[in-house]
Amino acid sequence: MAYTVSPVQHTIADRIDLSGIGVHSGEKVSLSLLPADANSGINFVRTDLPAHQQTDIPAVSSAVAATDLCTVLGDPSGAHVKTVEHLMAALMGMGVDNVLVEVDNPEIPVLDGSSEEFVDAILAVGLKAQGRTRRRLRVLREVHVPMGNSWGTFTPHDCPRFEVEIDFDDEVIGRQSYAVDLTPDSFAKDISRARTFGFMKDVESYWAAGFALGSSLENSVVIGEDNAIINPEGLRYENEFVRHKLLDAVGDLALAGAPIVGCFQSYRGGHKLNAIALEALLSDPDNYEWIGEEVVTGPRTSRVELVSVKAPAFAPDKS
Repeated sequence: MAYTVSPVQHTIADRIDLSGIGVHSGEKVSLSLLPADANSGINFVRTDLPAHQQTDIPAVSSAVAATDLCTVLGDPSGAHVKTVEHLMAALMGMGVDNVLVEVDNPEIPVLDGSSEEFVDAILAVGLKAQGRTRRRLRVLREVHVPMGNSWGTFTPHDCPRFEVEIDFDDEVIGRQSYAVDLTPDSFAKDISRARTFGFMKDVESYWAAGFALGSSLENSVVIGEDNAIINPEGLRYENEFVRHKLLDAVGDLALAGAPIVGCFQSYRGGHKLNAIALEALLSDPDNYEWIGEEVVTGPRTSRVELVSVKAPAFAPDKS
C-alpha cells in the first residue's frame, strides 16, 4: 500500500474567514484561519482578550485543560479555547500542518455540526507546500486500552487508518462500523459531512448544566422520543452516526501534534476513550517513533512535546 501522508509540511494558501455560533454557549463567533510559517504547528489566539492575554495556545495534548462535553485548550481562567474537535479533524484530515486560528470567543463555531464547511473553505483557498519535512508519529507496537464495555487499540500500519464501531440500544442507530485509510480525499468525501448527534430526551439536562445552548436541527442530528430522526432532511450518510464518531476520533487524536502513522480501532468509543488511548500511546516512547527530522516550534513555545492528556476525558460519551 502506498504511503498516503505527504512528507512535506503544508499551510493554507490564503486567509479563511468563517462565522457561526458556539454549540454550547449559543453565542456568535467569528473565526479566521491564517497561513503560518513552517514548523509553527497549529495555534489558537483569542482576539477578544486584552492584548497582553493574547498568547498562542498550541493544539497539542499538553495544552488540554478541561474536558466537559468538549475539549478546552489553554488556561481556563485566561487564554483558552474550547470545542476544537471538528476544526482539528478538518485540519488533520486535509493535511494542514501549520496555521494560526484567530477567534473572538472562547468557543469555536459549530457551523453545521460537521467538518464540511471547514473542509470546503480549505479546498477553496488551497494548500501551500512549505518545503520542510513533516513530522509524523509511527506506531511501533500494539497499545490496547479497555474501558468498561469499550476499548481502543493502536496497531502498526503503513498509513493513517481508523476503524470505528459503535453499538447503541437505540433502534435508529444500533450497531454500525466504518473503516477508512485517512487521506484528504477520503476525509473530504466520506467523513467530513457527518454531523454530531444527540437525543431529544437528553436536551433538558444539558441545558440545565449550561451546555448545548446553541444546539439545533441546523447543527445536529436529533433523535426524538419516538426513535425517529427529527431533522426533515434525514441523514447525509446511511451510517452517519459512526462516521461522525470517526470524525471525532480524527480530531481528538490530532492533539498528538502530528499525523499518526498506524491504525486506531475503537469499539463503543468516544472522546473519553480517544483521550485515554492517546495517553497510553504517548506514555511509553517504545510505543512509537518519529518520522521526519523537523522539530515543531510555535511562536511562544520552545518545543511541542508529546505529553499525555492529563484530563480524564474529552466528554461523557454514550456508546
